[in-house]
Amino acid sequence: MKNGIHPDYREVVFLDLSNNYSFVTRSTVKTKETIKWDDGNEYPLFKLDTSSESHPFYTGTQKIVDTAGRVEKFRQKFGKKTGTASKKDG
Repeated sequence: MKNGIHPDYREVVFLDLSNNYSFVTRSTVKTKETIKWDDGNEYPLFKLDTSSESHPFYTGTQKIVDTAGRVEKFRQKFGKKTGTASKKDG
């Protein structure tokens, strides 16, 4: 490998700010802060707005909000159409 052209791949602590969930993984993300982890070592810290622990899709709390009746309008317009073409005898 050539020296000086690869990013610094190291262990980093990712902190989810919405619920204070943190985990350590390897990454090349650039950080300015560090944090002392449970094992006594100090790691670079990267703060996240959301992670799999707080994202509604992964937690199962995702809800569909239809404020203007768009889903029902779509179903009325396209709901009776099937995806098959009709065949003509010829």
